[in-house]
Amino acid sequence: MSVPTTASAAGQHEVGRRTIRKVALRVMPIVGLLYVFNYMDRANIGYAQLGMATELSITAATFGVASAIFFLAYVVFEVPSNMIMKRVGARLWLSRIAVSWGIVTVLTGFVANVTHLIVARILLGIAEAGLFPGLLLYMTYWFRGKERGRAIAALALAQPVALILGSLTGGLILDHIHWFGMSSWQWVFILQGAPAVLLGVVTFFLLPNKPADARFLTKEESTWLQSEIDAEYVPEEKTTFRHELRAVRNPKVVHLAVANLFIACGLYGLAFFLPLIVKQLDPSYSSTNIGLLGAIPYLVGAVGMLLLARNSDRTGERKIHVIALVLVAALGFFGAIQFKSVPALSLVSLSLAAIGVLGYLAPYWAMAARVLTKEQTAVGLAAINSIAALGGFFGPYAIGLAATDTDVTVGLYFPIGCLVVAAVMLSVLKVPREVRPTALN
Repeated sequence: MSVPTTASAAGQHEVGRRTIRKVALRVMPIVGLLYVFNYMDRANIGYAQLGMATELSITAATFGVASAIFFLAYVVFEVPSNMIMKRVGARLWLSRIAVSWGIVTVLTGFVANVTHLIVARILLGIAEAGLFPGLLLYMTYWFRGKERGRAIAALALAQPVALILGSLTGGLILDHIHWFGMSSWQWVFILQGAPAVLLGVVTFFLLPNKPADARFLTKEESTWLQSEIDAEYVPEEKTTFRHELRAVRNPKVVHLAVANLFIACGLYGLAFFLPLIVKQLDPSYSSTNIGLLGAIPYLVGAVGMLLLARNSDRTGERKIHVIALVLVAALGFFGAIQFKSVPALSLVSLSLAAIGVLGYLAPYWAMAARVLTKEQTAVGLAAINSIAALGGFFGPYAIGLAATDTDVTVGLYFPIGCLVVAAVMLSVLKVPREVRPTALN
């Protein structure tokens, strides 16, 4: 009997390897592009600000408000969005999100004053709400726990990719695009927002809802994948809205969410204010120079993210990775303050900050997913991200208030304090160590 059993195991092993490879090649590109353009359109105000500050009379404090206000609407609609997606399907809901945020971004290019800008940012928050937790939920449909860390890392890699593309294209647009008598900052919104509408249409036609709907998988492959995913969760009673909402009352969910809120103060502080920090290194920098130099920290952060996510998956350790990276980010922000008049050292410090606030994402979300049951995943992930998104409000708002027209870095003391608090909070959280993955089952 041992020969058939061995042959069967070998066959399942090959089916598993083939299935995971197909999923990575067919699902992840669309998911990754969605998040790239999502994050680019969320953060492109940082580069548009370089051009529209004078035209719309935007101070550093006003810019902080306009950047932060996005997150208030975003937070309110996060959980309902994930609950709707779970019922109508990822294909329809994710495509709806992409089309709506793309349209709002394009229309932002036509705002005429600060009030219009703030309204546009609120509408963008409503339109984008639910994308990231929706994509995290979608990952749980396609990847087992042992591959999910790397899958989330690939998704999270969209952040530095988006910021790199946004830096390079934003600077170039500001210096070279003045079509039809419109200001270059207007074209930043128009040219970076339009691709999202097209991507939403592509998503509707090409993204399958779940393994059983995937035409690129054979029946054997989809059955294997679904059984593997189902085996990781403890069966529960019939799901209701009330049952799903229990995740919001889970103490570990609240603990993780509040810690992530503090980390987000650093993440979004960097994303929105990096162009202004680089500009102040040398007032003679052109927008293209600022874009090129601003891309460096994100390039370094992207490499660090991939290496650290791989190590976290290899060891099965999440908590220490996250704490260490949060402290590295705090150190990077402190260096940016101390070396604000030394461009090379300032960029090194900003690169450390980028490694920290980007590298923590994959081990953090892999850790967060372990505290939830399958039925509570949709609401739990959205709840964590919703609460954390408030950091996107407080971080830019506080930095903008503290910053001056000649020194943005003085506002970085706020995210430094937030990151230290997050590290302390995570140090007392009990997280079970994952079983070290050795092979496909």
